[in-house]
Amino acid sequence: MRHIQRENQSQVTEFIILGFSDYPDLQLLLFMSFLFIYLVTLMGNIAILSLMCIDSRLHKPMYFFLCNLGILDLCLTSCTIPKMLSIFLMDNKAISFLGCMIQLYLLMTFTGVELYLLTAMSYDRFVAICNPLRYSVIMNKKVCVLLSASSWLAGFLDIVPHCVSLSYSSYCGHNVIDHLFCDFQTVVKLACSDISDIKQLMNTLNTSLILTCVLLIFTSYVRIISAILKIQSVEGRHKAFSTCSSHLTVICIYSAAVFFVYMRPLSETTSPGDKLFDALYSTLIPMLNPIIYSLRNKDVKAAVKKGLQGRTGG
Repeated sequence: MRHIQRENQSQVTEFIILGFSDYPDLQLLLFMSFLFIYLVTLMGNIAILSLMCIDSRLHKPMYFFLCNLGILDLCLTSCTIPKMLSIFLMDNKAISFLGCMIQLYLLMTFTGVELYLLTAMSYDRFVAICNPLRYSVIMNKKVCVLLSASSWLAGFLDIVPHCVSLSYSSYCGHNVIDHLFCDFQTVVKLACSDISDIKQLMNTLNTSLILTCVLLIFTSYVRIISAILKIQSVEGRHKAFSTCSSHLTVICIYSAAVFFVYMRPLSETTSPGDKLFDALYSTLIPMLNPIIYSLRNKDVKAAVKKGLQGRTGG
């Protein structure tokens, strides 16, 4: 039986990603749109990372996590958009079996790492608001590195069972992916072997991890809001809330998108709307993150202003 499964699997050496092949007139528009998103994402996150390396005022735990988020956003967009652009511009729809599995693994990994990092950042904001006098002691360099490294490690490890199981499944020649990239929900539809265990494992792990992280974030912000409301002055409350408003904005956008993408039931067909939403979810959020943190954070705005003044003065 194992030999037969291997033989069936060997029939699929590459996958064909359909993209929006039913809409040939939209290919150039889609190419220009996602190229714009990719370039803005690259420039925005690289600019934020550069500022945080140069400006000593940004050498704080919050910005250390933001650096990790910037690197993650660059990785997330780079594992999907370049291939999408080649599909739109050159009609290059083929991707190798190994390449598809790597893309699927990286996409799911980076999505998980982002959730873990946002959870770690909510703890950082909790300590900053609720224990300001002990903030530098609790959120020391060792703790920040540990939280960051744990987020990356957990993201890379917890998805391994799904991807290994999926890569060893039998595909029996079914290789057309009705999507813009390889993701779990589209690739799993092509398997002709019994994958009920993989689906159950995926659903169980996704649900438990998402709910755990959301619960931790929710608990942190309940304590944060409670502490802010106890501040007597309006100016003090506004200042305290402004330190976590950008993170809370990102949390709301990310959580809503994750619940829609990963918690919706699997369907046999993928609608154009689902394709577009999934693509925008994995590309727009990384583009918006540096914009949100730049517009809603006074330290980042001050660093940007200083950098611009320095360039003008030079």
